[in-house]
Amino acid sequence: MSGTGSDIGEMCEPVRARREAGRPGGRAARVALRAAPLAEDLRPVRGGLPGGQYKPLTEAGVSQIHAAALDALEQIGLSQAPKSGVEVMTAAGAIQGDDGRLRFPRALVEDMLAVAARNITLHARDPKHDLHLSGTNVHYGTAGAAVHIVDPVTLEYRDSTAQDLYDAARLVDNLDNIHFYQRTMVCRDVVDNKEMDLNTLYGCLAGTRKHVGTSFSDPSHVADCFEMLYMVAGGEEKWLERPFVSNSNCFVVPPMKFAEESCITMEDCIRRGMPMLLLSAGQAGATSPAPIALTIVQAVAECLAGVVYANAVKKGAPCIFGTWPFVSDLRTGAMSGGSAEQALLTAGCAQMHRFYDLPGGAASGISDSKLPDMQAGWEQGITNSLAGLAGLNMCYEAVGMHASLLGFCLESLVLGDDLLGQAMRLVRGIDVTPDSTSLDAMKEVCLGGPGHYLGSDQTLKLMQTEYIYPKVGNRMSPKEWNEAGKPLLLDTAMARKNDILSKAGCVVDPEIDRAIRARFNIYFQ
Repeated sequence: MSGTGSDIGEMCEPVRARREAGRPGGRAARVALRAAPLAEDLRPVRGGLPGGQYKPLTEAGVSQIHAAALDALEQIGLSQAPKSGVEVMTAAGAIQGDDGRLRFPRALVEDMLAVAARNITLHARDPKHDLHLSGTNVHYGTAGAAVHIVDPVTLEYRDSTAQDLYDAARLVDNLDNIHFYQRTMVCRDVVDNKEMDLNTLYGCLAGTRKHVGTSFSDPSHVADCFEMLYMVAGGEEKWLERPFVSNSNCFVVPPMKFAEESCITMEDCIRRGMPMLLLSAGQAGATSPAPIALTIVQAVAECLAGVVYANAVKKGAPCIFGTWPFVSDLRTGAMSGGSAEQALLTAGCAQMHRFYDLPGGAASGISDSKLPDMQAGWEQGITNSLAGLAGLNMCYEAVGMHASLLGFCLESLVLGDDLLGQAMRLVRGIDVTPDSTSLDAMKEVCLGGPGHYLGSDQTLKLMQTEYIYPKVGNRMSPKEWNEAGKPLLLDTAMARKNDILSKAGCVVDPEIDRAIRARFNIYFQ
């Protein structure tokens, strides 16, 4: 059977022909109606659908991990906090020992959890793309700091550029199943670190109206980046009303150490009203323990320290609980982001987010494969599906990432849009309602009817709202595929990528764009 709605309509033609006279508008009108964009609430999948069906941890396991994390904070603590961090955290109740480590009494952690922000919204410049982080609402998006671009035709890896980052943002803006854009790669053509931070931020903002995540390589760069943000927002007050950029902040260096410069950046961004991704990214067997459960313990402990820190700076600061542990291939020590263990780690972290009722994010969709091939497909499919089914609010690095985060592929964004649509359909699950279990349609077909459901009113009504269809995935029969010239999946993805980029321009107002380019040295066109 062919894959598109119009193909199904063609197969139904013999059945419909007998009924056509009694139906207003005719087949052409109905096909046109189905081709029109659906209202947001009628789409078969969309960002923010609730997950949570998959739970790799038992309730007892969740409680044990929580207790162990609290013990780690009391007994081990974290070292190397900046002076400003020591001041705010000790004022809140943390204890600095003779060894310089900050330890966190259980009561302090519980007090800060009580005031931590919940049910937050990550705003987008276009409100229809706002991300409502509550319960088990699932959103898929990008992230990472790849240093190479993957060319799937030449099979070459080259340095990533500011133009590549901007192009990726423009693609994301036009791909429905990718809900946010966190910076995907390093602008290696920008040598100066401050200019790199500015180009990274503006490449994201110029390419998409969806929520953007970025990072800052040095605390001294924050002020100029906020000057740019205010220009795009229309002033500081407008920014504070709807902060549309979050800071991806590696405030810890696992195991159990604060990252001094990142912490100073975090303090500044929190005071400026920027949402914070509190990111702990240990690697099991290397910078976090080998047992999957104990790796989750360490990540939870580190992020709980982040909750204390952020709320000591500003109570109720909007933060994402970013337990983001990775997996090692213990034979070599190399990262294995596409493994089954990675999928379990991410899903287990999602359960801990739900335990604390905090907005949560973790990695999903990384591929260890160097190219958008079958290995990439199974790795991204498994990890993204389990992350969504576990109810992870923010599924980062969900598409485009290859070679264990070292390479990024634009064609993989396009392929990943299809993959994420299917994953989100799994998250949505099966709608069991009086209508969906009514026997009326069965009676109409079986008791004197045509003996099949292809042309039934129910089938035609649900074909766009109950089912999702791939944009580049191929569902042709072998005969159709042969007659179409045997199109390859990658060729179709490249064609869609090129079509989007040929039409997608800068999404910042032209006058503001000119002012930003006059004020800052922007590397992409």
